Amino acid sequence: MENIANFLFEVGMLKRTPRTGLQFLGSGEESVAAHVFRVVFIGYALVHLEQDVDEKKVIKMCFLHDLPEARTGDLNYVNKKYVTAHEQKAISDLAATIPFGDDIQNIIEEFNRAETKEARIAHDADQLELILMLKENKDLGNRYADEWISFAVKRLRTEKAQALARAILETDSTAWWFKDKGDWWVNGGNPRLK
Repeated sequence: MENIANFLFEVGMLKRTPRTGLQFLGSGEESVAAHVFRVVFIGYALVHLEQDVDEKKVIKMCFLHDLPEARTGDLNYVNKKYVTAHEQKAISDLAATIPFGDDIQNIIEEFNRAETKEARIAHDADQLELILMLKENKDLGNRYADEWISFAVKRLRTEKAQALARAILETDSTAWWFKDKGDWWVNGGNPRLK
Protein backbone atom coordinates (compact mmCIF):
# COMPACT_ATOMS: atom_id res chain seq x y z
CA MET A 1 0.00 0.00 0.00
CA GLU A 2 2.89 2.38 0.66
CA ASN A 3 4.03 2.07 -2.97
CA ILE A 4 0.51 2.83 -4.19
CA ALA A 5 0.43 5.88 -1.90
CA ASN A 6 3.77 6.96 -3.39
CA PHE A 7 2.32 6.47 -6.88
CA LEU A 8 -0.63 8.71 -6.05
CA PHE A 9 1.70 11.39 -4.68
CA GLU A 10 3.70 11.12 -7.91
CA VAL A 11 0.57 11.57 -10.00
CA GLY A 12 -0.10 14.72 -7.95
CA MET A 13 3.19 16.13 -9.23
CA LEU A 14 1.50 16.57 -12.62
CA LYS A 15 -0.68 19.30 -11.04
CA ARG A 16 2.51 21.24 -10.31
CA THR A 17 4.36 20.48 -13.54
CA PRO A 18 3.91 23.35 -16.01
CA ARG A 19 3.49 22.86 -19.73
CA THR A 20 6.65 24.63 -20.81
CA GLY A 21 5.79 25.40 -24.44
CA LEU A 22 3.54 28.23 -23.30
CA GLN A 23 6.67 30.22 -22.40
CA PHE A 24 7.29 30.57 -26.13
CA LEU A 25 3.66 31.27 -27.01
CA GLY A 26 3.77 34.19 -24.61
CA SER A 27 0.32 33.67 -23.13
CA GLY A 28 -1.57 31.04 -21.24
CA GLU A 29 -0.62 28.91 -18.30
CA GLU A 30 -1.40 25.24 -17.79
CA SER A 31 -0.20 22.28 -15.77
CA VAL A 32 0.34 18.85 -17.27
CA ALA A 33 -2.58 17.61 -15.14
CA ALA A 34 -4.92 20.27 -16.55
CA HIS A 35 -3.87 19.24 -20.06
CA VAL A 36 -4.46 15.55 -19.30
CA PHE A 37 -7.87 16.32 -17.80
CA ARG A 38 -9.21 17.73 -21.07
CA VAL A 39 -7.40 15.08 -23.17
CA VAL A 40 -9.48 12.44 -21.38
CA PHE A 41 -12.73 14.19 -22.31
CA ILE A 42 -11.59 14.62 -25.91
CA GLY A 43 -10.66 10.94 -26.09
CA TYR A 44 -14.08 10.05 -24.71
CA ALA A 45 -15.76 12.17 -27.39
CA LEU A 46 -13.60 10.76 -30.21
CA VAL A 47 -14.35 7.17 -29.17
CA HIS A 48 -18.04 7.87 -29.62
CA LEU A 49 -17.42 9.14 -33.16
CA GLU A 50 -15.59 5.97 -34.25
CA GLN A 51 -16.57 2.34 -34.79
CA ASP A 52 -14.99 -0.72 -33.17
CA VAL A 53 -12.77 1.07 -30.67
CA ASP A 54 -11.82 -0.09 -27.18
CA GLU A 55 -13.12 2.86 -25.15
CA LYS A 56 -11.44 1.78 -21.93
CA LYS A 57 -8.05 1.54 -23.63
CA VAL A 58 -8.37 4.99 -25.24
CA ILE A 59 -9.36 6.57 -21.92
CA LYS A 60 -6.45 4.86 -20.15
CA MET A 61 -4.01 6.09 -22.81
CA CYS A 62 -5.38 9.60 -22.49
CA PHE A 63 -4.94 9.81 -18.74
CA LEU A 64 -1.62 7.95 -18.63
CA HIS A 65 0.19 9.32 -21.72
CA ASP A 66 2.00 12.14 -19.86
CA LEU A 67 2.59 10.27 -16.58
CA PRO A 68 6.37 10.06 -17.22
CA GLU A 69 6.46 13.87 -17.01
CA ALA A 70 6.00 13.60 -13.23
CA ARG A 71 9.64 12.40 -13.30
CA THR A 72 11.04 14.00 -16.46
CA GLY A 73 9.19 17.30 -16.55
CA ASP A 74 7.51 18.62 -19.69
CA LEU A 75 10.05 19.22 -22.42
CA ASN A 76 8.88 21.62 -25.11
CA TYR A 77 10.05 21.47 -28.72
CA VAL A 78 13.05 23.73 -28.09
CA ASN A 79 14.11 21.68 -25.05
CA LYS A 80 13.86 18.48 -27.09
CA LYS A 81 16.51 19.80 -29.49
CA TYR A 82 19.05 19.72 -26.66
CA VAL A 83 17.76 17.45 -23.88
CA THR A 84 16.65 13.82 -24.00
CA ALA A 85 14.07 12.69 -21.46
CA HIS A 86 14.41 9.05 -20.48
CA GLU A 87 10.68 8.41 -20.40
CA GLN A 88 11.05 4.64 -20.81
CA LYS A 89 13.27 4.50 -17.72
CA ALA A 90 10.87 6.72 -15.80
CA ILE A 91 7.98 4.39 -16.56
CA SER A 92 10.03 1.22 -15.95
CA ASP A 93 11.18 2.53 -12.58
CA LEU A 94 7.60 3.41 -11.61
CA ALA A 95 6.15 0.16 -12.95
CA ALA A 96 8.55 -1.92 -10.85
CA THR A 97 7.10 -0.46 -7.65
CA ILE A 98 3.34 -1.08 -8.03
CA PRO A 99 1.25 -4.19 -8.70
CA PHE A 100 -0.43 -2.63 -11.76
CA GLY A 101 2.81 -1.20 -13.13
CA ASP A 102 2.89 -3.59 -16.10
CA ASP A 103 -0.54 -2.36 -17.18
CA ILE A 104 0.62 1.28 -17.06
CA GLN A 105 3.82 0.45 -18.91
CA ASN A 106 2.00 -1.51 -21.63
CA ILE A 107 -0.58 1.24 -22.18
CA ILE A 108 2.07 3.98 -22.46
CA GLU A 109 4.20 1.84 -24.78
CA GLU A 110 1.19 1.20 -27.04
CA PHE A 111 0.42 4.94 -27.02
CA ASN A 112 4.02 5.77 -27.96
CA ARG A 113 4.13 3.22 -30.80
CA ALA A 114 0.90 4.73 -32.22
CA GLU A 115 0.20 1.59 -34.27
CA THR A 116 -3.30 0.78 -33.03
CA LYS A 117 -6.52 2.63 -33.76
CA GLU A 118 -6.84 3.35 -30.03
CA ALA A 119 -3.35 4.87 -29.88
CA ARG A 120 -4.02 7.06 -32.92
CA ILE A 121 -7.24 8.32 -31.34
CA ALA A 122 -5.45 9.04 -28.05
CA HIS A 123 -2.71 10.90 -29.95
CA ASP A 124 -5.39 12.92 -31.71
CA ALA A 125 -7.01 13.72 -28.37
CA ASP A 126 -3.64 15.01 -27.15
CA GLN A 127 -3.23 17.26 -30.21
CA LEU A 128 -6.85 18.44 -30.12
CA GLU A 129 -6.34 19.59 -26.54
CA LEU A 130 -3.41 21.66 -27.74
CA ILE A 131 -5.53 23.04 -30.58
CA LEU A 132 -8.31 23.98 -28.13
CA MET A 133 -5.85 25.74 -25.83
CA LEU A 134 -4.28 27.57 -28.76
CA LYS A 135 -7.71 28.60 -30.11
CA GLU A 136 -8.57 30.03 -26.68
CA ASN A 137 -5.33 32.01 -26.74
CA LYS A 138 -6.00 33.13 -30.32
CA ASP A 139 -9.46 34.34 -29.35
CA LEU A 140 -7.81 36.42 -26.63
CA GLY A 141 -5.52 38.05 -29.19
CA ASN A 142 -2.35 35.94 -29.29
CA ARG A 143 -1.09 36.46 -32.82
CA TYR A 144 1.27 33.46 -32.69
CA ALA A 145 -1.41 30.88 -31.91
CA ASP A 146 -2.48 30.43 -35.56
CA GLU A 147 0.99 29.36 -36.62
CA TRP A 148 1.18 26.82 -33.80
CA ILE A 149 -2.30 25.55 -34.67
CA SER A 150 -1.23 24.81 -38.25
CA PHE A 151 1.48 22.43 -37.03
CA ALA A 152 -0.82 20.71 -34.51
CA VAL A 153 -3.49 20.15 -37.18
CA LYS A 154 -0.91 18.42 -39.41
CA ARG A 155 -0.26 15.91 -36.59
CA LEU A 156 -3.87 14.65 -36.54
CA ARG A 157 -4.22 11.07 -37.76
CA THR A 158 -7.94 10.33 -37.98
CA GLU A 159 -10.67 11.88 -40.13
CA LYS A 160 -12.94 12.45 -37.13
CA ALA A 161 -10.21 14.38 -35.31
CA GLN A 162 -9.55 16.47 -38.41
CA ALA A 163 -13.27 17.26 -38.68
CA LEU A 164 -13.40 18.15 -34.99
CA ALA A 165 -10.36 20.41 -35.39
CA ARG A 166 -12.13 22.28 -38.20
CA ALA A 167 -15.17 22.78 -35.95
CA ILE A 168 -12.95 23.98 -33.08
CA LEU A 169 -11.26 26.51 -35.32
CA GLU A 170 -14.59 27.81 -36.64
CA THR A 171 -16.12 28.15 -33.17
CA ASP A 172 -15.55 31.09 -30.86
CA SER A 173 -14.22 29.69 -27.60
CA THR A 174 -16.78 31.68 -25.61
CA ALA A 175 -19.80 30.62 -27.71
CA TRP A 176 -20.81 27.84 -25.32
CA TRP A 177 -21.73 30.39 -22.65
CA PHE A 178 -21.87 33.80 -24.37
CA LYS A 179 -23.63 33.18 -27.68
CA ASP A 180 -26.99 34.56 -26.49
CA LYS A 181 -26.11 38.21 -26.08
CA GLY A 182 -29.64 39.40 -25.32
CA ASP A 183 -31.38 41.10 -22.43
CA TRP A 184 -30.28 38.45 -19.94
CA TRP A 185 -26.80 39.97 -19.92
CA VAL A 186 -28.35 43.32 -19.02
CA ASN A 187 -30.89 42.29 -16.39
CA GLY A 188 -29.57 38.90 -15.27
CA GLY A 189 -32.95 37.29 -15.86
CA ASN A 190 -34.68 39.68 -13.49
CA PRO A 191 -37.83 40.97 -15.26
CA ARG A 192 -38.07 43.99 -12.87
CA LEU A 193 -34.86 45.41 -14.38
CA LYS A 194 -36.29 45.62 -17.90
